[in-house]
Amino acid sequence: MSDSGSLQVRACGLSDVGRVRAHNEDSFEIDAENRVYIVADGMGGHRHGEVASRVAVDAVTEWMQVNEVGGVDQGDMPPHLASLKTAIEAAQSAVQRAEEEDVSLVGMGTTMVAMILLGNSAGVAHVGDSRAYRLRDEKLERLTKDHTWVGEQVGAGLLSEAQAKVHPLRNVVTRALGGRGGVVVEVSETSVLTGDVYLLCSDGLTTMLGDEEIERHLLEASSIEEACRNLVSSSNSGGGLDNITVLMVEILSASR
Repeated sequence: MSDSGSLQVRACGLSDVGRVRAHNEDSFEIDAENRVYIVADGMGGHRHGEVASRVAVDAVTEWMQVNEVGGVDQGDMPPHLASLKTAIEAAQSAVQRAEEEDVSLVGMGTTMVAMILLGNSAGVAHVGDSRAYRLRDEKLERLTKDHTWVGEQVGAGLLSEAQAKVHPLRNVVTRALGGRGGVVVEVSETSVLTGDVYLLCSDGLTTMLGDEEIERHLLEASSIEEACRNLVSSSNSGGGLDNITVLMVEILSASR
């Protein structure tokens, strides 16, 4: 549990290889001191996805530990969210450097979703199809939009959610850390209230469980630790086709 001022939170995470993959290419981090929470999913089909996800997570964590929150300029963006976005941009550079230093790693990539808490605000940043959710008043709300080909088609009204789930291109990610050039990080900010529960996860969870089933598990669990275990177990029971990572943050007392 982390306590800074009147903001008190409890966080836990769990990662599982699943039932099909030989290696776990997911990584996650709970930085209790800075209240930064990260999930990264090494790109399936790319070499050394586990290296990409770990390099990216470590780079974000290190940046947040070394740099003062609010010390960067990202236009009108709130200072804590600007810092998180800059940290993820630094992770892009870290993954690129790793590729340059070891040519066998060329082509690796990773998605990422991260959250930072400050006062009564949660800043969320993501690249790819790892997701963030918020449970409030027993209702689950998705806080991120998938950066995938089918996600873009759904957003444009060209595919339904049901069609997207079974589309042959459903796993094609349109944004990721790695490769040449820069990265476009999508950011958002939301209020924090006592009793909120936030969930960050890789798509190994969301390809196995729909939002209604995820919501049910969160409501039925007696603790976030139990919810993490049940989400992973249910995903494996459904086939466990990919690595599964869940990270949950419960707001015990929000700032006023």
